[in-house]
Amino acid sequence: MRYAQILSTGRYVPEKVLTNADVENILGEKVDEWLQQNVGIRERHVMADDQATSDLCVAAARQAMERSGTKPEELDLIIVATDTPDYLSPATSSVVQAKLGAANAGTYDLNCACAGWVTALDVGSKTLAADDSYRRILVVGAYGMTRYVNWKDKKTCTLFADGAGAVVLGAGEKPGFMGAKLLANGEYHDALGIYTGGTHRPATTESLQLTNGKPAVQFVRKFPATFNTERWPMLLDQLLKRQNQTLDDVKLFVFTQLNLRTIEATMKALNQPMEKAHYTMDKWGYTGSACIPMTLDDAVVQGKVRRGDLVAFCASGGGLAMASALYRWTGWTA
Repeated sequence: MRYAQILSTGRYVPEKVLTNADVENILGEKVDEWLQQNVGIRERHVMADDQATSDLCVAAARQAMERSGTKPEELDLIIVATDTPDYLSPATSSVVQAKLGAANAGTYDLNCACAGWVTALDVGSKTLAADDSYRRILVVGAYGMTRYVNWKDKKTCTLFADGAGAVVLGAGEKPGFMGAKLLANGEYHDALGIYTGGTHRPATTESLQLTNGKPAVQFVRKFPATFNTERWPMLLDQLLKRQNQTLDDVKLFVFTQLNLRTIEATMKALNQPMEKAHYTMDKWGYTGSACIPMTLDDAVVQGKVRRGDLVAFCASGGGLAMASALYRWTGWTA
């Protein structure tokens, strides 16, 4: 049997920092106290004017590749999970391949919003296990959502940030990858997203007037307040039962980093200590499809993951798309 294993992790956090105080100056109103108490965000990082999403991907990928000793020409496949691509077409993964010099790698992008990286991890892991012609697969989650933020919209500019996280997958005789579970509630596809620029609403002069001159991320209508706290435990329960594991067996939970209070409520519902749920939105803001691999890398760097540990990922995003996955840790440790 071939199993996918995470060999290494990497991340990239842009240099520019916007604190809550900076956002208050932009908005002209107080948001710091509310954000810290209700969301858990203190600051966020923003990509430079001369950077594109592919640049974030490349920086995170190079760190992961260096840690696993993987050369660009050894990559067989590059999967980029993002809903903020360099272009509508072609795929950002092709840009990443060129910038890395990974001439032997196939490429494709995967977009299911903020559930993208966990979904890509599932697809990449199964590809590696099923086909022995694949030996090294790069899976990157990247987010350049500040390019689509209306900085006068308090609902979005207080949350969204930029960054990228990556893992290098390799094959081994032991898991590694232990399974995944995907789910969606498509009736909420029109609740949160970037709705201008595609075939449904092309970027015409008239449509751009609706978003102050450019496509912008919008909260159109509310999700149920308990959406994640109800579905994350359900996804994890189904996944763990399939593998004859329990919640107590999990050493680290990594959730979508949108709201710290949601993570706290979920861990309470799971009857698990908060110490097992690493979080980073306080210092990096909400980085969408990049947040789980970035947070995983941060946990590894801080020594919170050891070989043999069971790690559970659980993500949700616009669509509403959800994805969960289990991994037995075999990769590098700090």
